[in-house]
Amino acid sequence: MSHSASQWGFPTASRRALLIHGMTMCSNSWEGIAQLLVADGFFVIAPNLLGHGGRECTSYRISDFAEDLRPYFAMDTSYDVIIGHSFGCLVTLSLLPFLPKTKETTMILVDSALELEEKKINIFENMVLDWTANVRTTEEHMAENPAWSRRDCVLRTLGIATFDTNTVKVFRQNTPWSSNGLLKNLPPHVKITLLVSNPESIPRDIERMNTKVLTGIGHWIQYECPDAIMDAIPLPRAKL
Repeated sequence: MSHSASQWGFPTASRRALLIHGMTMCSNSWEGIAQLLVADGFFVIAPNLLGHGGRECTSYRISDFAEDLRPYFAMDTSYDVIIGHSFGCLVTLSLLPFLPKTKETTMILVDSALELEEKKINIFENMVLDWTANVRTTEEHMAENPAWSRRDCVLRTLGIATFDTNTVKVFRQNTPWSSNGLLKNLPPHVKITLLVSNPESIPRDIERMNTKVLTGIGHWIQYECPDAIMDAIPLPRAKL
């Protein structure tokens, strides 16, 4: 691949997974989930999105973030599972046109930000600016998030430290902030599972979407409850 990315496992593995991180994260932040996937027979790729992992960002439309990932689908490359977290869920849904129509794909949206009103956009924008202006140390993350491993805290700090602050313009160049249109027109070969920590964030009037509310779990489900993500992945047909 021409872009920066992290990879785990062997390209000859029987199944493939693509992991899309959230705002102020980086490809390495998927380490824990990636290791579980490799143990389950996957080859795993996690790209660094525009403005993340040391990459510059000069295009701020979500469609630009998705277009930047088109090379990961070159030569009819397909994935059994695509997992997105937070902002990465919008990018994940924007990849739908790249998916081959002859292969079933499972998309897992982890605590997505699919619908945001102006008030919440302001809150998230200011939160990201605060994170980047006051980068917390690994120890500070560990104190604030006792359920996280030290490795996850290190990777959280790395994600913020390698984030291009211009990327915060995304919040102002994608209004209205909504992905309901994509969810209402899912192709038949795509299955969606939504994992949320807050039931209020569940989109309404969406068919063909499995939803699970994780009570007592925070926004960082991949750190606090990775088994919930793994449980959402269909077994290979040979194991059914």
